[in-house]
Amino acid sequence: MSRIGKLPIQLPKGVKVSRNGNSLVVEGPKGKSQEFVHLNMIIEIGENEILVKRPDDSKLNRSLHGLTRTLINNAVIGVTEGFTKKLKIEGVGYRAALSQATRGGLTLELGFSHKIEVAAPADVKFTVPSPTEIVVSGISKQVVGELAAKIRSYRPPEPYKGKGVRYEGEVILRKAGKAGATAS
Repeated sequence: MSRIGKLPIQLPKGVKVSRNGNSLVVEGPKGKSQEFVHLNMIIEIGENEILVKRPDDSKLNRSLHGLTRTLINNAVIGVTEGFTKKLKIEGVGYRAALSQATRGGLTLELGFSHKIEVAAPADVKFTVPSPTEIVVSGISKQVVGELAAKIRSYRPPEPYKGKGVRYEGEVILRKAGKAGATAS
């Protein structure tokens, strides 16, 4: 039995879950999320909890059991609390600002000859507390993580001076520069 898959998913107050075929719709105070679950998985929706069960111990069903439970749990957390990723920008002249061109988007200056415009997809919000900090927040853990990774990919941190875009708390292993000429 899957250690994660057998755990019940607690439903907070104000969260409604409905199933239509292989689609599970979770509605909460922050919005509405839709998850597609494999038809093999048995989803039991109760008053205050959801149980995910598998029909047998085949390899496919064992692999889907924990995954399905985690996806549903992330949808419940997303519509109640939401997910955030924080990014830090380091480098002279590197900065971020909310974009006027793309409503709710982001304008990045990362040392290129041009500015980079990042549009905000639906249900994702950018905040810029300072020119060197970006906060990506939304109800879908996958979309928030992918968008943060996309922003980081424009200028990943380099190992010599540490310039670039990094996740908050990310540690970059620094390399030593060239050693000076040694006298023989």
